[in-house]
Amino acid sequence: MPTNLAVDDKLLNRAKRVGGFRTKKETVTVALEEFIARRGQRNILRSLGTFDFRKDWDYKLDRGRRHG
Repeated sequence: MPTNLAVDDKLLNRAKRVGGFRTKKETVTVALEEFIARRGQRNILRSLGTFDFRKDWDYKLDRGRRHG
């Protein structure tokens, strides 16, 4: 789908150079894919919530109980 965008040339050229891309289209496509993936990961982490760590937990002792 043809789209005209006003993109900051310095930013686009920097992303192109850092990513090692040959074209602006490739640069923007990969940037969008990475953006989508990162946001998806963030949403997954949010859906898992948070949990508290026990300061007194002995992971070595617990590991021995599972496998021994």
